[in-house]
Amino acid sequence: MPGGRLTQQERQQIALGLADSLPYAEIARGLGRPTSTVTREVMRNGGPTAYRANLAHRATERRAHRRRTAPSHGQESAPLAHGRDAEAVAEYEETFTTVLMGSGLPKIPARVLTCLFTADTGSLTASGLAQRLQVSPASISKAITFLESQSLVRRERDEGRRDRYVVDNELFYQATIASARANDELVKTARQGVAVLGRDTPAAARLENVARFLDFISESITRAAEQAREVLHTSPRTTPDDSTDRTDADHG
Repeated sequence: MPGGRLTQQERQQIALGLADSLPYAEIARGLGRPTSTVTREVMRNGGPTAYRANLAHRATERRAHRRRTAPSHGQESAPLAHGRDAEAVAEYEETFTTVLMGSGLPKIPARVLTCLFTADTGSLTASGLAQRLQVSPASISKAITFLESQSLVRRERDEGRRDRYVVDNELFYQATIASARANDELVKTARQGVAVLGRDTPAAARLENVARFLDFISESITRAAEQAREVLHTSPRTTPDDSTDRTDADHG
C-alpha cells in the first residue's frame, strides 16, 4: 500500500468524502491512494453509511496489536503450502472479501466464501471455518445458511459423517442459473400487473417494458451460461487458447 498504513487524518478525509457521497475512486485520488485501499478500509469498518474515522483508526490499531502480541507457543507459524507468502495471502483474502461485500454479500458470508475459495481443497468443516476465521460456530452456521440459499456453497458428508461445505466449479453455473430463474419470477409478476392495471395505461406499458427487458436478460444469461459451462472445468494449465496455439505450432 503506497505510503504505508492509512493515517487518522486520511481516515477523516475518507469520512468527509463519504459524507459528500463521493465515489471511492475520487476519494482515493484525493489521498493519492489506490481505490482498492479506500474500498477495503470502508467495507471492513462498517460500510459507507456507518464508517467512522476514529472508530476505524482504533480498530486498525487493535488488529495490529493483536498481530504483534499473538502467542507463538514457542514455534514459528507453519509455512503455507506451495511456498505462498502468508502476508500476501492475507492481503488478498481481505481484498477478495471486500469485493464480495461490495457485490452484496454480508461480511461473515463473504469471509466464509473467501476462505473456501482460497482453500486448495475447496471445502472445510464448520469447525475448520470457525477456527480459521476466529468467529463463533453460530456465526458460521448463519453464514452457511445464507450462502446455501444463494446456491453459493453446497453441503456434503465426509467419511467421519461430518458436514463439509464445498465450493466447486459447478456452483458458479448453478448460481447463475438460479439468478436467471429469479428474473423469470419477476417477469411473470410484472406481466400480471399489466393485466391488473390495464394494457393501454402508462403504468402497464412500464411494467411490460421491464418484463421484456428482464426476459431478454434472463434468456441471454441462461444461454451464455450453457455455452460457457465447460470453461469452469478447464485445467488452469491448459486453456482453450493454449490448446489451439499448440496445435497450430505442431502443424507448423
